[in-house]
Amino acid sequence: MARDVAEGYLAVTERTFKTMTRADLDQLSFEIDRHMRELRGDQPDLEDIPAIQLRQRRLQRLNSTLLMLRSYRQKFKT
Repeated sequence: MARDVAEGYLAVTERTFKTMTRADLDQLSFEIDRHMRELRGDQPDLEDIPAIQLRQRRLQRLNSTLLMLRSYRQKFKT
């Protein structure tokens, strides 16, 4: 699911998390963190502007999903 979010195939909202259990949310958080570390480790060439933009878009999608997930967990104490 983390890769689908990063690629833009899945738009995440709070309703996405409603069907998930606490363990599922923990696993998703772990997967998002792991994928973000993987993306940060892959540095494109500084001259390759489209690759840099693509990497930044992916990181932004994952970061906003992780922020939404943390907000959801705090709001509903799950």
